[in-house]
Amino acid sequence: MWDEDESESGEGEPSDAGPGHFVRSALIFYGVMGCGALLWRMSSPGESILHPAASVDPAKGMAFALGAGIVVGLLAVGLSEILTRATALGKSLADVLGEGLAGIGHADALLLALASGIAEELFFRGALQPAVGIFWASIAFGACHFLPRRELALWSLYAVGMGFALGGLYEWTGQILAPIAAHVVVNGVNLPRLARRVEDRSPDQQD
Repeated sequence: MWDEDESESGEGEPSDAGPGHFVRSALIFYGVMGCGALLWRMSSPGESILHPAASVDPAKGMAFALGAGIVVGLLAVGLSEILTRATALGKSLADVLGEGLAGIGHADALLLALASGIAEELFFRGALQPAVGIFWASIAFGACHFLPRRELALWSLYAVGMGFALGGLYEWTGQILAPIAAHVVVNGVNLPRLARRVEDRSPDQQD
């Protein structure tokens, strides 16, 4: 929808505003977040960022963690779809988020899903949760998804609930891979769908 080569500002110079600029800025942000989480845990006493406990159940290896994360992610996607279809607040939330992502291509949406899933889980579950506990890490996760708009209230509450689910998944499996997989699945399914939402709406719905 937006072509950065064709978008120009009032002075005739290329505009930085657009999906490409948004994607680049988001990737830089998530890169800094992920590196910050790694440096935080490396400089703090305790176990590796990969594991929340000293011992990991041999029965819950990486394959188990990956599978558990995918299952939790798919359940979360199903819940978000139910809320979108069954509630007015869920529909308005999807519309607002879709407008914010309009014009982002499928590949960029998947790239953002991967970057956000890895970076946010490294920070909130891998670094913050061992320091403050699952409760405050989940509250902080929800707070970081808070915006002062009625349409986005459900997003904040959903994020808090997902924070507890992802934090519990991290502690239960003993692998950071589990919440990363769940997070990437949620964003990997939802971001492309939200990005297409404005395009899929009929003209009378957009009015």
